[in-house]
Amino acid sequence: MFIILLKRLEEESRAKAESLKQSEARSMDESLTTLSSSSGPLAEELQCSICLDPFTDPVSTPCGHNFCKSCLNQCWDNSQTYNCPLCKETFRRRPDLKINTALREVVLLFKEKSGQSKTEVLCDICDGIKMKALKMCLVCQISYCQTHLEPHQRVPKLKKHKLIDPVENLVDYICQKHEKPLELFCRDDQTFVCFLCAVTNHKSHNTVSIEEESEERKSQLMKMQTDVKKRILDRMKRIQDLKSSAKLRQETSEKEKAESIELFTDLISSIERCQSEQLEMMEQKQKAAEKQTEEFIKELEQEITELKRRDTELQQLSHTEDHLHLLQINPSLSRPAHTSRWTEISHDTHESETNLRKALTQLQETLDEKLSKTVPQELKRIQRYEVDVTLDPDTAHPLLILSNDGKQVTCGDTELEFKDNTKRFDYCYNVLAKEGFSSGRFYFEVQVKGKMEWDLGVARESINRKGMITLSPENGFWTVVLRNENHYQAYESSSVSLSLRVKPQVVGVFVDYEEGLVSFYDVKSRSHIYSFTGQSFTEKLLPYFSPNDNEGENAVPLIISCQSKCIYPMHQ
Repeated sequence: MFIILLKRLEEESRAKAESLKQSEARSMDESLTTLSSSSGPLAEELQCSICLDPFTDPVSTPCGHNFCKSCLNQCWDNSQTYNCPLCKETFRRRPDLKINTALREVVLLFKEKSGQSKTEVLCDICDGIKMKALKMCLVCQISYCQTHLEPHQRVPKLKKHKLIDPVENLVDYICQKHEKPLELFCRDDQTFVCFLCAVTNHKSHNTVSIEEESEERKSQLMKMQTDVKKRILDRMKRIQDLKSSAKLRQETSEKEKAESIELFTDLISSIERCQSEQLEMMEQKQKAAEKQTEEFIKELEQEITELKRRDTELQQLSHTEDHLHLLQINPSLSRPAHTSRWTEISHDTHESETNLRKALTQLQETLDEKLSKTVPQELKRIQRYEVDVTLDPDTAHPLLILSNDGKQVTCGDTELEFKDNTKRFDYCYNVLAKEGFSSGRFYFEVQVKGKMEWDLGVARESINRKGMITLSPENGFWTVVLRNENHYQAYESSSVSLSLRVKPQVVGVFVDYEEGLVSFYDVKSRSHIYSFTGQSFTEKLLPYFSPNDNEGENAVPLIISCQSKCIYPMHQ
């Protein structure tokens, strides 16, 4: 009964709202009238794909699709798994369904505009063809058309009767105990009562007339209606913006295609022209072949001298105790020496060239092998600087779940209730360590086995922790990340793709504060992953972690491992 009265209040408030001549209200009504066709686009969007009727108590699945709450519960009650009936995505556990109140309000407005919520009441007095009822009398408990309502408008005794707009279930407006009209509202019990109820069971309660309560509810409904209209207009504007952006992208794409075709046409013409010129120059090049061969042999001899010099340096470095110097010069020693322009040499020297290239390749492989042996030795020395690291719950995003010992972190499904503070990440799934370092060297290891995505590294204490965050040294982050199971990147000013021989199971992170060095290692294969060199640190650095979301196999946690007893003091 209360729902029926609310509908009456909505209809009356809607009538008042329509009388306003504001441009926003007129635009909203025109948009809803256009879209409320039973076969229109809005009808399809507001239709449950299970029962094929407009939504009743709509709920949303984690994959973004909407269904009636009862329809979806019925599907899952009769199934061993929890799938989306539309896209068939499977959820590891049954989602907690909550009614989408904004969508429910849109469905109600749609039903009103399309006429699906209106029921026609006929006159109880008419004989033969019954006319549409104009009013109902709560005292007589009869509906009247305009003709048969005339006595209630003329006879003094009948004029005192309570008339209401026609409703389908008149019994909802009559007190079932006293068979009197429900003309009062008890605010204490939130129910409708008749006058006899008001002086008996509700004698000491706060009761007011239905008209007084109605006016207050009308004001609330007007605010709700204005909010819903504003939301619909906002979403319609977003749709228009998206369409405009798509059109602009299409126009840009077509323009780029045309420019590409023109560019390739010019390129082909240029190649044909160059080919013609090359044929003319072949005779001249033939004469210069002998001279080029002599120059090439000299260059190769110089390269052999340079490679031998490197071999001597590596021999010396393999016995050095200056580990930091060794790490810093490793990249330069591992780069291949300058090689000559092979394709410019005459075909007459092909056999000699092949033999020389083979010898140089073997020598370079020997140097690389020697260099690779130094990394495990250096990693073993670096692990002496291992420190005990624990996660700081005050910095963790509300979706992150931390173990009691502060060594493990994973992403949950429901945000935990925490008091917000300036230290906490509120958008990205990040967490920092409690321990910070402003001098010296430190090292820690993190198990990443089984994860599809993760972020690891260090960050300045003053980093931004609110909203969207861009990982880069300029923003205070020195990180290596895994994306899409096999795509490893280092986030410099622009991301650097990393090619790793094996998939790391445990990652070690080493920092030398004074030297501006941040290095990452694959602990199991004892190989180097990446190094940030030449950095300038001016404030405390904190270990940084992100397990990313928990979709699929990525639900396993990041685990901070401590292999040593951490005997070296931490620089706080």
